[in-house]
Amino acid sequence: MNIKLIALDLDGTLLNSKKEISRRTLQTLTECCQKGFWIVPCTGRSSSGIPEEIIRIPGVRYAITTNGAVIEDMTQKKTIDTCMLPCELALELLRFVDSYDVMYDPYINGRGITEDRFFEHLSEYGLTPELQELVRRTRDVHPNILEFVEDSRKPVEKINLFFSDMEERAKLRSELEKRDDILVTSSLPNNLEINAHGATKGAALLRLASHLGLEAGQTMAVGDGENDFSMIQAAGIGVAMKNGKEELLAAADYITNTNDDDGVAAAIDRFVLKAES
Repeated sequence: MNIKLIALDLDGTLLNSKKEISRRTLQTLTECCQKGFWIVPCTGRSSSGIPEEIIRIPGVRYAITTNGAVIEDMTQKKTIDTCMLPCELALELLRFVDSYDVMYDPYINGRGITEDRFFEHLSEYGLTPELQELVRRTRDVHPNILEFVEDSRKPVEKINLFFSDMEERAKLRSELEKRDDILVTSSLPNNLEINAHGATKGAALLRLASHLGLEAGQTMAVGDGENDFSMIQAAGIGVAMKNGKEELLAAADYITNTNDDDGVAAAIDRFVLKAES
């Protein structure tokens, strides 16, 4: 094995149930960077949602964010590649989901856009205290989401949806999946995520690998959720967390420990660090 790039999902994977990174895992990532391996956060979050202790690791330079809609060079603070929803398409989708009982926030320029009617009632949409803290830190509150998006005229990285009613979630997903110009995935039991067609973590991983002069076989990806499926399949080694979805476990090359038992560190030790020694 000649792994050079390790793509890591955050929630449910690199971060434990408290949305924290353990000391062992942090030490493992630091050792990888010191030895010249690329450690790449690969997340449904925007770059503003990547924990500082990960960004501060010397050598963590690139990030794949909003499910592959954006590839960023965080060191040089520039965007390498994008696959986003055009503004008019995003507005059409936002107007459509507005008729459902759902909290929605589009991502523009790395920030989620929300309204008080959502921001002040996060618990009503099933968000855990840890997730509420993340939302408060990564969203900008505006009087009207639709007006903001329309006035900005900017493409949208992703539209995130949270539901209090799972029947409503199933109904809306069924309608959205009839379209062939978007991609609908999920990272949590009570959410849906809308991306442009072609915006996947797997596709972004391969584009970043090519940018770095690497082949697909030189990559490893670790994840737990539905939106990690594409990168688990695309990577040279696809690793699923033991706490991951059953479909992901079935597709993975290897199943590691849970996110509360240093599963990422265990997988890196097995396939990268010990393989090197």
